[in-house]
Amino acid sequence: MNTGRTPHGEELHCLVTGATGYIGGRLVPELLSEGHRVRCLARTPAKLRDHPWAGDAEAVGGDVTDAASVAEAMRGIDVAYYLVHALGTGPGFEETDRTAARIFAEQAHRAGVRRIVYLGGLTPRGVPEHELSPHLRSRAEVGRTFLGGPVPAVVLRAAVIIGSGSASFEMLRYLTERLPVMVTPSWVRTRIQPIGVRDVLRYLVGSARIPAGVNRTFDVGGPDVITYRDMMRRYATVAGLRRRLIVPVPVLTPGLSSHWIGLVTPVPASIARPLTESLRHEVVCHEHDITRYVPDGPGQPLPFDEALALALRRVRDARVATRWSSAAVPGAPSDPLPTDPEWAGGSLYQDERQLPVDASREALWRVIEGIGGDNGWYSFPLAWAVRGWLDRFVGGVGLRRGRRDAERLRVGDSLDFWRVEEIEPGHLLRLRAEMRLPGLAWLEMYAETGGDGRTRYRQRALFHPRGLLGHLYWWSVWPFHSVVFGGMARNITQAAAKGLAARKP
Repeated sequence: MNTGRTPHGEELHCLVTGATGYIGGRLVPELLSEGHRVRCLARTPAKLRDHPWAGDAEAVGGDVTDAASVAEAMRGIDVAYYLVHALGTGPGFEETDRTAARIFAEQAHRAGVRRIVYLGGLTPRGVPEHELSPHLRSRAEVGRTFLGGPVPAVVLRAAVIIGSGSASFEMLRYLTERLPVMVTPSWVRTRIQPIGVRDVLRYLVGSARIPAGVNRTFDVGGPDVITYRDMMRRYATVAGLRRRLIVPVPVLTPGLSSHWIGLVTPVPASIARPLTESLRHEVVCHEHDITRYVPDGPGQPLPFDEALALALRRVRDARVATRWSSAAVPGAPSDPLPTDPEWAGGSLYQDERQLPVDASREALWRVIEGIGGDNGWYSFPLAWAVRGWLDRFVGGVGLRRGRRDAERLRVGDSLDFWRVEEIEPGHLLRLRAEMRLPGLAWLEMYAETGGDGRTRYRQRALFHPRGLLGHLYWWSVWPFHSVVFGGMARNITQAAAKGLAARKP
């Protein structure tokens, strides 16, 4: 671990919540590069183990709604970053956010933390709070909680964040690339001040050393104030696409807009809705005072077109460090695989298949680790597509989240409507389903060597039903297992034998 002093000031001990998410996963290495020590608070610390910086940061288990775990995580901390929110956990998410912020502020004070840094949303000036979307209203309340607490706080307020893998960027990217002609909601004419993720991280890191007497909000944005319609047109130019025809209409409500976005882009309606609701009002910075404490250098903050070009290069070069889907989907099952004795009395359905492979274990593992996303699922493509459409229809994530990296996976990665729960390189890939199901589901793929010395592929699909509906679900899809799972096993072994690391669906 880098524990040396830096020329910019003293080494600080920083706590980062939300390190499994989009911003938090990028903030940790930035803090480490500044010479700070970093502790990450995560509900599932194992999700952080495969990050390149994992060996340089401490990971502890806990939840921001649990005072005891927050108190333990705060010990010895100088600066605490709050990068979590309860959006999408249900109708009571505002109360959950309220409780978590209060606990965080109280435990920071008790632990002697010098500063809290919070990244919130930019709210429109002159608009009564009750007219804001629940998403923005809750973020504003969390910011007030920290500013009204005993620990000095810096509350950064940003609008649309542009960076490879951000939800806002991917929404913009897919809408523009897939729809040369768009009938759009009226909010595409709303003025916005986007900011590149590189500048957001720079302001977050710099906030750690803001003087103790500063306790306030700071608006952060890029140099461009533009409409969403202009953002789509400028994206088309930067991406080398033909000019897009955009026709705004007044009839698309935020709810309809979110479902429309969910159909066209990988961003599900549950995430698209707060993004679109935030665009109903003008979100433009009214001050840029952050530069008093975190000065902008030449070319900073990045102009919109440059932020777009940088994000596109990272996507095309497969150098996306984190994605919007890095964080667990609210409401998705997080239970570990039920192998403990206490599960012995419950129901656990299994579909297990084994096949010999005329290839090395290394060749088989390359196919296993390359599964999903653009590489497909080595099975009946229409069946997977229909399952993805059905999941989207009932509000799930669907099949289009894809992969963060085309070749490598790490624990915690989203993989279409799965989440990587465990990897034993060269041997096991375990995926946990995040689709809407009446139960918990896992898919395991193994590369093994049999007693005869030959490579063997082993595959297990497991399902723990919840209630009668769960049992009915399993038996209703059971007749299709030979097509879906049987075909998957055969095609994976054939791909390994042919030396293919990926196969398009």
